[in-house]
Amino acid sequence: MKIDTYVRQPVEFRPYDPLFPRAAAALVELVRSAAPELRVEHVGSTSIPGCAGKGVVDLAVLYPPGGLARARDVLDRLGCQRQTGPNAFPESRPMRRCALELEGRSYRAHLHVLEAGGAEEMELLTFRDRLRADPALCRAYEAEKRAVLARGITEGAAYAECKTGFVRGVLGT
Repeated sequence: MKIDTYVRQPVEFRPYDPLFPRAAAALVELVRSAAPELRVEHVGSTSIPGCAGKGVVDLAVLYPPGGLARARDVLDRLGCQRQTGPNAFPESRPMRRCALELEGRSYRAHLHVLEAGGAEEMELLTFRDRLRADPALCRAYEAEKRAVLARGITEGAAYAECKTGFVRGVLGT
């Protein structure tokens, strides 16, 4: 396994890859071995067996209270890159990106750095768990993502924003 430079690409709909969980697990282990105090959860479509989506491994990197600077530093030292561009998350709630080389394939990853126990952690985990428990909901989520892309929306932040209504509906928020 090797951490490499993240290459930004337009969003496209990709089938589920059964190696997603292994790529996520390798990255989780890398982060945890560098900082055992961090909890790392595989979230997003790639954490749902069979769920197609943008094909980026999303992880929630959960730090204990007061541990934000350490979490950012650990990810930076591992070779993850800061998110750039006009829609980048602030450093008070950062996201790091990387490409992960595993078994001859490259996987892009987004590492969302969040304080453990916060509202965003609960939303990510609840949404993931509801998709895992309900295949019909997963298919509806795939249809929503296809509809966003059919409207020509392929920029990452705009794509994510367009899915917000669906996610909020599932969460009841």
